[in-house]
Amino acid sequence: MCNRGKGVVALIFIILFLLSSMATASNYVVPKGKTAIIIASFGTTVPSAIKSITNIIERVKNAYPGTEVRVTFTSNIIRSVWKKRQSDPQKWLDMGIPREILYVENIISTLGDLRDGGYRNIIVQPTHMFFMEQSYDLKAYVEAFNSIKTMKKKWRPFESIVMGRPALGMPGDVYSYHDDVAAAVKTLEGDIKMAEKEGAMLIYMGHGNEHWSTGIYGETQKKMREMYPGVVTFIGVVEGAPALEDFLGQLKQTKNKKIVLRPFMIVAGDHAVNDMAGTEEDSWKSLLVKEGYDVQPVLEGLGSNDQFADLFVKHIADAAREKNITLQ
Repeated sequence: MCNRGKGVVALIFIILFLLSSMATASNYVVPKGKTAIIIASFGTTVPSAIKSITNIIERVKNAYPGTEVRVTFTSNIIRSVWKKRQSDPQKWLDMGIPREILYVENIISTLGDLRDGGYRNIIVQPTHMFFMEQSYDLKAYVEAFNSIKTMKKKWRPFESIVMGRPALGMPGDVYSYHDDVAAAVKTLEGDIKMAEKEGAMLIYMGHGNEHWSTGIYGETQKKMREMYPGVVTFIGVVEGAPALEDFLGQLKQTKNKKIVLRPFMIVAGDHAVNDMAGTEEDSWKSLLVKEGYDVQPVLEGLGSNDQFADLFVKHIADAAREKNITLQ
């Protein structure tokens, strides 16, 4: 065959190939995506406190064994600490730190990894106490991904992405945060029983926030006293109000000199170890001891309480129902 003939044959093959490719592309349908849950924790740098986060993760995995579960930390500072620790990974892995914690990623990277893995329905569940700064920012990321519009719907990053409620709920008219507070308080009966056994008051240290109202802690304290009138309970915060000094005068009116001091936080992290139970003169324990109280600190985060952890399991189910996402 002459060179011209060979060229014509080659051209025919190229045209047939292109036509075949175009037909395949036009008939291509993106398969219905898989579902994943992202546990979005504030995070902690204290190794002993990680168990509260992993307990929540395990409770979620047990509730939805057929659904992929990932974790992210919303605190940039905490993630940066774990990033540095990756330079000596075996040290931390030998301490029992899960690989998913050591190599924890931000929410954008986590979502990107899931998309690459074929996951198209995402439930982002914050393990924050209430809808404050961290949850606000997290919701902004979720809404940003939801706002992405492509020429064809099938090319959108996700079919659906929704955020669940923090432990004590969030503002809005779909779910009453008053009900969420009551549900959370019901899970704290064990703390009450401990205080009763010790004949002590119960004081919780929450994280708080300087940018948002922390009135939710006052409402939770009120509900604690209504539900468990046998124990005088106070809830204060590290940031914002009420601070410890705001209710020291009320403590004196109780005439009780014994106190059980616990973190009202998901983890017993740096704030619990240092600001709450530390030996420094400005820690809550030191200040209360100086006032003449017998203080018993408990370094255990609320995430280690199975009943409290299950609040997030329920909030995930509610979020899935909103978007008609099937959990397995």
